[in-house]
Amino acid sequence: MEQSTVIKRNSRGNFIFTNFPRLTDQSLNFASQKCSLEPCRASVPGSPRDPPKMTHWFHRNPLKATAPVSFNYYGMITGPLASKICKTRLLELFTDLSCNPETMKNAADLYFSLLQGFINSLGDSTQESKLRYVQSFKWTDTLQGHVPSIVVYQICFKIGWKRKESHIPKLLTPAEKGRDLEARLIDAYIIQCQAEAQEVTIARAIELKHAPGLIAALAYETASFYQKADHTLSSLEPAYSAKWRKYLHLKMCFYTAYAYCYHGQTLLASDKCGEAIRSLQEAEKLYAEAEALCKEYGETKGPGPTAKPSGHLFFRKLGSLVKNTLDKCQRENGF
Repeated sequence: MEQSTVIKRNSRGNFIFTNFPRLTDQSLNFASQKCSLEPCRASVPGSPRDPPKMTHWFHRNPLKATAPVSFNYYGMITGPLASKICKTRLLELFTDLSCNPETMKNAADLYFSLLQGFINSLGDSTQESKLRYVQSFKWTDTLQGHVPSIVVYQICFKIGWKRKESHIPKLLTPAEKGRDLEARLIDAYIIQCQAEAQEVTIARAIELKHAPGLIAALAYETASFYQKADHTLSSLEPAYSAKWRKYLHLKMCFYTAYAYCYHGQTLLASDKCGEAIRSLQEAEKLYAEAEALCKEYGETKGPGPTAKPSGHLFFRKLGSLVKNTLDKCQRENGF
């Protein structure tokens, strides 16, 4: 772990981290090896007696609904796989409790490999497929209501976010501002996925009682992800993005508070009691700010159901941890 000087806000109100634990490649490898992504009942929202409701912990925009596509091309169909290209089998597996990861992967790989035929010509990935113009797709937008949009080349979105740079520019209908295929929204979704995946690693690290310095660094990285996602949406129309951005902001404050709290524990262990108190006082302020933002988020109108992070054990435990650690520091420092 390297030390990179105090967290403060810039003129725009964004957090700037200096003098703070920074993840190196070595510590990231350690985290990935030691903090497995197994279910963590003690640290993630909920408990064995209070089953976790993850839909109330993570904000979700409305799901996209795709209009049925028959793929009835008759003379163009040359085999049974082509006639069964529709995603019925893949959708069935999502609700099949007996389905294992290998079965799901094989079905998804088959589906996407067939869809590639609508994008690239056979044997030459640089040439455009002649099937590109034979099928139009309709689907709803996650932020701007349930009115179906039509894009002839919608498959590019299905192939995956990692290929957006190569496929989105090929859209026959350019992505409209604020729509799902616009770069700002796709980038925000990608960053939010990274942040939420790392939340599981943090919970696991806490349950396994890893070093406070490692937990502080992971929390800092997670807060940075949420801040970056919020910044990505800053130029989007507030009517559609206000609720989403409020969630991203509260999660950024929450995990910054986590970072300050565990950084304070690291300082306390190094007999730097005065610095630990300052760090924990900042954690206390940020936790209070996160609580206030949870209320604001709940009152903000916008697409998607409202999450309730402040009601979860994982959220409430941080408040107690900050208070108890701060009290300990003040006693040891003679306050």
